[in-house]
Amino acid sequence: MLAPAETIPTMSEIEELLALNPGLIGVSTGYMTGARGDWPRLAAAAEVLSDDVVELSALSAGELPGLVAFLEDVPELPFRRVSVHGPSKGWDCEPAALAAQLAELPACVEGVVMHPETLGDLAAFAAIGRRLRLENMDTRKPDARTAAELAAYFEALPQARFCFDVAHAQLHDPSMGLAHELVDAFGDRLAEVHISSIQPSGAHVPLQPEDAEAFVPVLSRCTGVPWVLEAPLPPR
Repeated sequence: MLAPAETIPTMSEIEELLALNPGLIGVSTGYMTGARGDWPRLAAAAEVLSDDVVELSALSAGELPGLVAFLEDVPELPFRRVSVHGPSKGWDCEPAALAAQLAELPACVEGVVMHPETLGDLAAFAAIGRRLRLENMDTRKPDARTAAELAAYFEALPQARFCFDVAHAQLHDPSMGLAHELVDAFGDRLAEVHISSIQPSGAHVPLQPEDAEAFVPVLSRCTGVPWVLEAPLPPR
């Protein structure tokens, strides 16, 4: 027996979710793997999708020098809100050296997203100040997954803000209870939201209507800050 038509998720579920936060939605360049390292091309591709918000993603340390050079050379970015996702792998310098490099990013970069469990010497990252955004982690990671685990990082870095990855929270707890716990604990620090669907492996994939529907209650509490899509939207 088919379910009533009004209970069947459609693309309208995604549109209704994104309509909660108009003018503050954009994309991460992290999923644009075909242009990785080509920052002018990545910025241009992101602008086609939205000139409101962009997260320039240098997840590997080898990508960061090129991003720094691009930001120093470009006269002005076309986006209203810009963040950078700093390296979560591949860096072998001292934490203080990486933190200093990130702290010197130009003023147009409002925030620097980092994976907390990769930081090592937390005190070194205090140099980034309020631009530092600590992200809740997925099931593959050993730490920074729950409100209790994240609390230790925010205690050590009291100026840091919160980057809420709703799919990471859903992967731990499909009931979305953990998602609400994270917003309860760190909503006053909220500076950015990551949105996608997610596979059991932790891979981010295009947002599905059923996930968009599940996210509405928690993300309706997260408006007024940039929402970053970590995978392309599914085709209509």
